[in-house]
Amino acid sequence: MREIFGGLPWWVKWVAVPVIALVVFGSLITAVVSIIVGLLFKVLVFVALVGGLIYVVRKFTASSSSRSDW
Repeated sequence: MREIFGGLPWWVKWVAVPVIALVVFGSLITAVVSIIVGLLFKVLVFVALVGGLIYVVRKFTASSSSRSDW
């Protein structure tokens, strides 16, 4: 591999090859990134809903137990 890239100019190694890789694998990279972002969003929504549920249940049980103390 070093022999192949050794005689080439720097712009081929650092510009042309990455651009070709993005053109060829661009849709795959986009799909993987969108799946990861979608999963992170769903995890954040899940955590927020569970946290809200826990908050509501604790608030409700605290208010109902304080009523029974009277």
